[in-house]
Amino acid sequence: MHKRPTINDIAKQAGVSKRTVSRVINGAVNVNPATREKIAAIIQQAGFSPDKKARGLAANRSYLLGIIYDNSGTYYIDQVQRGVLDISIDKGYELIVHPCAKQSDNYVANCVQFVQRSHVDGVIVLPPVSECQALFDAFTAHGYHYVRMASIALDTPANMVVSDDRGALQALARYLVSVQLTQIAIITGPANYSSTTERLEGFVQTLHSLGIDIAPQWIIEGDNTYESGLECGHALLTQNPLPQVIFANNDDMAVGVINAAYALNIAVPDRVSVVGFDDNQLAARIVPSLTTVRRPVAAMASLAARKLIAQIEPAPDSEMPDSALSETPYTPQLIVRNSTPR
Repeated sequence: MHKRPTINDIAKQAGVSKRTVSRVINGAVNVNPATREKIAAIIQQAGFSPDKKARGLAANRSYLLGIIYDNSGTYYIDQVQRGVLDISIDKGYELIVHPCAKQSDNYVANCVQFVQRSHVDGVIVLPPVSECQALFDAFTAHGYHYVRMASIALDTPANMVVSDDRGALQALARYLVSVQLTQIAIITGPANYSSTTERLEGFVQTLHSLGIDIAPQWIIEGDNTYESGLECGHALLTQNPLPQVIFANNDDMAVGVINAAYALNIAVPDRVSVVGFDDNQLAARIVPSLTTVRRPVAAMASLAARKLIAQIEPAPDSEMPDSALSETPYTPQLIVRNSTPR
């Protein structure tokens, strides 16, 4: 039986220290390229695979990252995980996903206990949980690493990845006016979500600047679920007169609106147009296909993972350049399909 090679064996054969081998294994940048190639070749030839438990003990890390969320859609969570894993796997980190109930009285304590119990090295927190300052005050008090994803900058750039939802809805407002859709109804998300405020204000204020004001009866609060879209859609589609277009705060509700229109024998987009937000899996598959605002969730999650690992791995081992720690919001993109005029 062949003896399994150790990091000592690799270091000895390469004529370098164990620390240098460790840096190559961990993908650190502060290793001479020729030395890196030499060590990588020896590792491949020897069939060396570092022991994760020993690696974690040596670095005082678990090599686990956490994602904390509350009731986000399946597609959104899938995209977040894909984005995080694109970065974390290459860095040797595994992923743990933790759902929580933001409305519960003890959810801050629950999230703190998750970090303690799972021994994750840091967490990426998704909206709307990412909007709760009390949670991050608790994380800071415990010395936990975290990155927040949100639609508004709520923290230092190193701890934030931001989606410019306000700017995206400004663009949507201008598009609707350009195709003569000016009688507009809105199904908002929950009023206490920052994303709801950013989208609603960006939309309404831009329309106002273009000389268009939305009738109060055409603004209804939903809860970002399909069922809510069905209910709110029915309420809007049984009014007289009908709006020309209904914007729903997310695609799940927009699909509910399209199905409510079908049940009422109201053709989309001939009698009413429908627009969503997210560009989830259903958006391109429903009939008619949904005009929506595509948020680059996977790319945002990848940046969140890079920022989190930069916190966990102190310089000079981190590959995160200072410029990447500054905050440049991601801008969601309007995707025009068949639920609005082309």
